[in-house]
Amino acid sequence: MVKIAYIGAGSLQFGPIIVQDILMSTTLCQNGLEIHLMDIEKSHLDHVVKHGAYVNEKLNRQAKIIATTDRDEAIKDADFVICALEKDRNVYWAQDFHIPRKYGFKQVYGENGGVGSLFHALRNIKVIMDLARAMETLCPSAMLLNFSNPEHKICEAVTRLTSIKAVGLCHGVFMGREQLSELLNVPLNDLQTKACGINHFTWFQEITQRSTGEDLYPKLREIEQKGDWLAKWHELALGRILFRRFGQWPSPASNHYGEYIRWAEEFVIPQLQFFYDPAEGHPWENNQIPEGVYTVDRVDYEREWTKDWSKKLLPVGSTEEIQLENDDGSFKSSGEIATQIMESVVSNEKQWLEAVNVPNKGAIPNLPDDLVVELPAYCDTQGIQPISMEPIPEGIAATIRLHASIHQLLVEAYDEQSKDKLLQAILIEPTVNSYRNAVDMCNEMLTLQKEVLPPLN
Repeated sequence: MVKIAYIGAGSLQFGPIIVQDILMSTTLCQNGLEIHLMDIEKSHLDHVVKHGAYVNEKLNRQAKIIATTDRDEAIKDADFVICALEKDRNVYWAQDFHIPRKYGFKQVYGENGGVGSLFHALRNIKVIMDLARAMETLCPSAMLLNFSNPEHKICEAVTRLTSIKAVGLCHGVFMGREQLSELLNVPLNDLQTKACGINHFTWFQEITQRSTGEDLYPKLREIEQKGDWLAKWHELALGRILFRRFGQWPSPASNHYGEYIRWAEEFVIPQLQFFYDPAEGHPWENNQIPEGVYTVDRVDYEREWTKDWSKKLLPVGSTEEIQLENDDGSFKSSGEIATQIMESVVSNEKQWLEAVNVPNKGAIPNLPDDLVVELPAYCDTQGIQPISMEPIPEGIAATIRLHASIHQLLVEAYDEQSKDKLLQAILIEPTVNSYRNAVDMCNEMLTLQKEVLPPLN
């Protein structure tokens, strides 16, 4: 029998489709399956359990689906632990984004890179490290499949400080593949790629057409050179400059890889993200987050002048429910590879994984061994085996090595409960340009988020 624990399963958007993925797998279901859904609020699980029961019956599975608020009960003797945790995501993200910018640190997004991401990481490391240490006692052989951001920083804390096998999963490289498919006019299933780097800052080393073996980089260079600069500006303009200067195509999009670069603001418009009028109060004071003015692919110019503003503000944790079934009634796949990994471990059928976040251990020769990198891998019953990549171009590698040092200092700040180590990480972050402002910003963030951050002395 296979036991899967899903921690943080109450997400309206993510929970039902991940459970659906698992139940669609004959490999996972054929010898008995238990799915333990855990959330701190059991009421948040009702819709996930209900949908799981529906899929279970429709596919004639015999899986047991159990809802609980007890994390340790959920993970005891588990084979796999899925983690998708985020407490009051939008409230704290609004702080991560706005407070550093108040002090002049013009970060793009504050999610996986930028000063704000350091606090984002510490909040989630605090909770996920507790989970990993519990796993060491209750399911020491289980694999931790992490969906929580910042992927690389969280997985680096787990892999540096515990014995748990952890892998971070993200669809960023798949977004990059979709861009390439559209630009090159090559079907996605005929596109063979290899990309590596760190999460949200990955670079394609290989782009070939599977059916012909043709190297598509010359064609991509020609297409990029002929492109109208304003076409897909918000999604690709920064990527096009990076491609021209460093020679490889990045993924997933401007407002993600722009988080790692000081001068990214010339190509993105982050100052419009989460717009609100501070004279009317801050979002984290009224627990309501305004809609984003800017998204990765468009600015919405076609808007009604008057609208129902009561619908503008979204309750904390709310999100739109995603479509779970196709038009013909068949179930959709999430497109995530967690189920694929679990299948290959259970069946020992070797599987190609387009992108996973795991410790480097020499796979990318000119990056540190302990750094959690994103790269392709194979998976079977022995676990995940990253493939060997070519050295990353030095200009890119130099940027990544700086962030590797930031990650290391951040993990040490958590482990040693050291505010000094956090300040060191902040002071070498590319968007920071003032010592005094860095200290003041750090103090304000530690005060604002003291209930959810680990203790730092």
